[in-house]
Amino acid sequence: FRSAALNDWAGRVAGFLLLLPFEWFRYFHLAHHRWTNIEGKDPELAGKTPQTVREWVRHVSGLPYWLSEARLMLALVRGKVADAFVPEGARGRVVREARWMALGYLAAGLTLFWSPVLLWVWIVPVLLGQPFLRLYLLAEHGDCPRVANMFQNTRTTYTNRLVRLLAWNMPYHVEHHVWPAVPCHRLPEVHGLMKDELRLTAEGYASFTKAYLQRRL
Repeated sequence: FRSAALNDWAGRVAGFLLLLPFEWFRYFHLAHHRWTNIEGKDPELAGKTPQTVREWVRHVSGLPYWLSEARLMLALVRGKVADAFVPEGARGRVVREARWMALGYLAAGLTLFWSPVLLWVWIVPVLLGQPFLRLYLLAEHGDCPRVANMFQNTRTTYTNRLVRLLAWNMPYHVEHHVWPAVPCHRLPEVHGLMKDELRLTAEGYASFTKAYLQRRL
């Protein structure tokens, strides 16, 4: 969106639906872009990458994600911000947002006593959708070298228009990391400019997943 405020509120709404505090995630994601795939610096590497088929099944179930976010929310609500990537000046804002989110979840939970609407339009869909999101996200950096070169530590995945639309063109992930300020609707243009320079690509998510699992058999 053109409006920064509108972008922020869209992020807060999406974060609320996913148990993911937007203000905290803003700094998490900035650190991920700055230190992509660098051990000890990229916060995405704090979550263990599945190394066996059994670990992969658990990862794709979404259970580790929900447990991690629940622990994060509990810590933030208690005023504890342990992550070094969150600036001191932003920590109060991060805690306040988490507390407002907790009140929102409490209110949403109370509505279930007289109506199951939120169960069917939010909770069940977000639980069922999480495995698809895990499969999708794993392709971005999964099994990429732990190096600073963005053409080596990130993967672009070729897929159909519907997936690109739903994912805001993020399958063009190398392109997004090289030029993160480019709005999502222009990433296809960026891809056209740099496609011959790509080093890590996958011919679809099924192809990536098959290869990922074969390396673990």
